[in-house]
Amino acid sequence: MPVNDEAARRRAIRAQRAVLWLSKTWLWLVTGFFALFVGLPFLAPTLMHLGAEGPARVIYAMYAPLCHQFAFRSWFLFGEQAAYPRAVAGVDGLASYETYASRDPYFQDVPDLSQWSVELIELSRTFVGNEVMGYKVALCERDIATYGALLAFSVFFAFVRRRLRPVPLLLYAFLGLGPIALDGVSQLLSAPPISLWPVRESTPLFRTVTGAFFGLMNGWLALPYLEEAMRESRMEVRAKLRRIGAL
Repeated sequence: MPVNDEAARRRAIRAQRAVLWLSKTWLWLVTGFFALFVGLPFLAPTLMHLGAEGPARVIYAMYAPLCHQFAFRSWFLFGEQAAYPRAVAGVDGLASYETYASRDPYFQDVPDLSQWSVELIELSRTFVGNEVMGYKVALCERDIATYGALLAFSVFFAFVRRRLRPVPLLLYAFLGLGPIALDGVSQLLSAPPISLWPVRESTPLFRTVTGAFFGLMNGWLALPYLEEAMRESRMEVRAKLRRIGAL
């Protein structure tokens, strides 16, 4: 066999083996990605608490295009409360965002923190916390629940991947899309400038539950299909490798 043909054969074998490896390990790669994606937002407030502000702000900046990062819709670490919802949310047992934020000079130019305004939106997006409130997680409460549920489902799926079928689309729409749409859209349409009804602010509990259902349903929908595609790829690649005597 000519040298060039042999080199091409070796490259083809390496490529097929790489595809075979990916088809076997894809789930752990996905799980690792979700773990990293959910873990880094918690690292940001931890670094802030330890005084490593520079690396922490890099993480906040990385996630800023992916999430609104409103402080009043985020979890906080190392502070007096785990969350600081707006007063209009009416969450018992938690002091309002307005109560705490009004004490920080960062918000001195906002005349009324209880009113939905451009100033409130922009400053709450960039505010990362302080020593009293603690420091916010770099993804909002709903996003943490969504990606955390995807991570949990991917781990669970590793044990049932050969038996679990994709979620029925009707159930996906009812449990995955319905709650998050109802909670998010009702909140959005109540805020200025739309204001179709009195202002409604969701709670950390509702955001977490709706986000978790959304994440679980998306995992249940996508991962079984991916597993089926990867199983077919493994069969095809093994057949090719056997034909050329490389397996």
